[in-house]
Parts: sequence; structure tokens; C-alpha cells
Amino acid sequence: MLNTDDERHLRRAVALAGVARAAGDGPFGSLLVAADGRVLAEEVNTERTDRDVTAHPELKLARWAARELDRNAAAATTMYTSCQPCPMCAFAIDRSGLGRVVYALSADQLVTLRPSAAPVPPRVTYLGPALLDEARVPVEEF
Repeated sequence: MLNTDDERHLRRAVALAGVARAAGDGPFGSLLVAADGRVLAEEVNTERTDRDVTAHPELKLARWAARELDRNAAAATTMYTSCQPCPMCAFAIDRSGLGRVVYALSADQLVTLRPSAAPVPPRVTYLGPALLDEARVPVEEF
């Protein structure tokens, strides 16, 4: 259940989505909030303006948190985002150690509103695993 602080921060994420849309980018915005309620960072989608398919606000915040916060501080944060994170962003959020994500629209709701947002089957051909004996050396030595 959301509390009033959650609702306030989530509304800010939705407002940031409007900022991204007004700039010609996808309508997505996110912010990262510390345990004490301070807003640590805000981001908007800049895929089109940056010509970077990975410029999702959630990914940018996860990367920021991994660089700027220690593990305990990261684990105490909440990311508020206008839409449920995509798999790429969800993985980065998990790897960066963030503690909680609160989102406005689910992925299914997004697809209902924007059918073009539906997941696209992979178009890339993958071949592997291969060269196990060689590929394991740098991993084992890490």
C-alpha cells in the first residue's frame, strides 16, 4: 500500500515523464529517494535526444546509484518511476542494490495505452556457449 510520501514521489515521476515527452523522448521519468525522504537524483528518458537506446531513466539512476552510493545507502533507497521497468532496467536496478521500486503504470497497462510498446521478439541470432576452456580463464582469475 502506498503512503502519502510514495504518492507524492510517484506523481513527480509522472511529471518527469511529461518533461521527457515534451522534449520529444519517450514519456518516462524516474527519481531516486533516500530513506529519509531526500530526492537524490532525477532522470527522464532521453533515448531520442541522446540517440541512445539505453537512455532509460531507470537505468541512468541505477548506474548513478552504483557509482555514488555504498551498498547500505543503495539498499535503503526507493526508485519511483512512471512505468514498470523494462527487463534491461530491472536487471540494472537489481545489480545496483536498490531497495525498492514503486511504479505508476504496469508493463501491461503501457501496452494497452501504446500497443507499439509491446515486447518485440529478439531479432538477433545468438550462438554459444563456445570455447569454454578459453573463456573460463579470465572469469576464474577474477
